[in-house]
Amino acid sequence: MFKNKPNLPEGQVDTLIGPQVVIHGDLHFSGGLYVEGRVVGKVHAEDGAKAVLTLADGGSVEGEIRAPVVVINGRVEGDVHSGERLELAPKARVDGNVYYKVVEMAAGSRLSGRLLHVESAAQAAELPDGDERVDFASVVG
Repeated sequence: MFKNKPNLPEGQVDTLIGPQVVIHGDLHFSGGLYVEGRVVGKVHAEDGAKAVLTLADGGSVEGEIRAPVVVINGRVEGDVHSGERLELAPKARVDGNVYYKVVEMAAGSRLSGRLLHVESAAQAAELPDGDERVDFASVVG
């Protein structure tokens, strides 16, 4: 359905964080990362790496997420930065701002924060003082 997906086989998981695992500290990854447990810290894909983060419905991240492709069906407390595609599944709960290029939100997903298109956010930062631009996506979020 979406074009320009990373060249990872569909559903490839290189690293699994199981439901009983709690990680305290920042996590850097490439490839497919599937989180069923809890991460207390930042979760960042390596710069330029083909990477997909999938947060299962029982999983949670308490910190910032940065990855090209992010699929959330669990709980996130922190900002989410998706360089290519973001999917908020029905059980997704995000408390933080979401920066996206392409977003898909399923019925039932919840976002408490701003929904900001990455190109719109960059353009708004370049406006001279006194000029104001409303990003309709952020008004909805």
